Amino acid sequence: MSTTIKIFDTTLRDGEQSPGCSMNLMEKIQMAKQLEKLGVDIIEAGFAAASPGDLNAIKEIAATIKNTKVASLARANKSDIDKAWESIKNAVNPRIHTFIATSPIHMTYKLKMSPDEVMQRVDAMVKYAKKYVDDVEFSAEDATRSDIDYLAKIIKTAIDAGATTINIPDTVGYAMPDEYYEFLMQLRKKCPAMDNIDLSVHCHNDLGLAVANSLSALKAGASQIECTINGIGERAGNAALEEIIMAAVTRKDRNQYNFNINTTQIMKSSELLTNITGIKVQPNKAIVGANAFAHEAGIHQHGVLNNKATYEIMTSESIGLTKNKLVLGKHSGRHAFKDKIESMGYKLNAQEIDKAFACFKDLADKKKEVFDKDIDAIVARKKVEIPAVYTLDRFVINNGTTITSTALVVLKMNDSVEEKVATGDGPVDAAFKAIEEIVGKTLIMDDYMISSVTEVEDALGDATVKLMNNGNIFIGRGLSTDVIEASIKAYIDAINKILYEEQQNTEAV
Repeated sequence: MSTTIKIFDTTLRDGEQSPGCSMNLMEKIQMAKQLEKLGVDIIEAGFAAASPGDLNAIKEIAATIKNTKVASLARANKSDIDKAWESIKNAVNPRIHTFIATSPIHMTYKLKMSPDEVMQRVDAMVKYAKKYVDDVEFSAEDATRSDIDYLAKIIKTAIDAGATTINIPDTVGYAMPDEYYEFLMQLRKKCPAMDNIDLSVHCHNDLGLAVANSLSALKAGASQIECTINGIGERAGNAALEEIIMAAVTRKDRNQYNFNINTTQIMKSSELLTNITGIKVQPNKAIVGANAFAHEAGIHQHGVLNNKATYEIMTSESIGLTKNKLVLGKHSGRHAFKDKIESMGYKLNAQEIDKAFACFKDLADKKKEVFDKDIDAIVARKKVEIPAVYTLDRFVINNGTTITSTALVVLKMNDSVEEKVATGDGPVDAAFKAIEEIVGKTLIMDDYMISSVTEVEDALGDATVKLMNNGNIFIGRGLSTDVIEASIKAYIDAINKILYEEQQNTEAV
């Protein structure tokens, strides 16, 4: 008999905790909407006690999402649980996810609590969370390094207190697949009450085994898997949603698991996350990497041309990967553009279509050919825009091997314009310094990247800038066939996000 496995996506919580993956409110809402479209069963929207901004973001997501459960993480204390409830109380399907560490090393050195004290805390805090919601998940942090007999007692305590989902995380990515399977099977034997709740697993990828461990857990009776898009997360990341799903779907001959995931939304989910965070997946990444469906070796190409199944065990269409083909030109009208983006799976309102179409027309004037990937880049970027304080009016670069690079940059702010000239170590550095003079901020550059959207010589340049301000990372993105213009737009985008965040914090005070 087939079993439907729940997918608990923690991209917006555990994933956002990975360095350089911070998102603003609008980006989190956009990502949550895409996760709902993907078909995940639970969205862990964040950790409400982390900051007022996190609490507000969870609250907005909870009010927006209608067809998916929304969970908020909380440590096993009343203050955290109160904040978690405040953040999700308006959700259609709310869940409180509370946790405490159960391994000897964590209890001794981090919690400084005895095993009995931890046991009492679990009982009290699960009961406390249960006063707010029926759906309570309990996680035993660092479960795989816990004493199994003690862990069984902790789980029984949590279930008796009202937990409906029990999570057994491999918090530090220490377990081996066969070891994890045996651990879960022994745990179920020692705690028969687990047969009456959802058994969840949350695997980290420190040894590159998160997906393998998650699949082993399914064999051991897990009914929920916690994972993230592209496998993002702390340290080496989490189990990658796309790899778990496609492994299970592709090897139906080895399992009877069903999922509520719409696999044709996998690529869009991956690309949206990349657009928001600026962190690209490596080309040879399974499922969503640029080379996942590429064939260079002659013998491989010959086989694929005769029968794709010779080297492709799944189709690119199954994950929603569109072909990189010419679709529109500079003479194409708004109606044709609208039809195209709808055929690519985008649902935009009239204002969003107008903005994206204006960018398309501008691009079509600069490029000979406009490809699906170009359209994806334009539409995805426009859907996560924030209100812009500054926009680029124009710039002039003076650069060469025997002169100091000089940049004149003119920015618009409301109905006024301001220009500054600066020198730097190259044209991009000079332009960035000119922008800083205009906005009156000296910022720390955390990272800067430039890549092409497609492979042709007049490809769109995709620039990513990461700026540090008050200890936080702000990610800016810019698109243009001119890489310097793309870089300038990315820098301005990051500054606009800084100003937007400062405005939101001021209004919250």
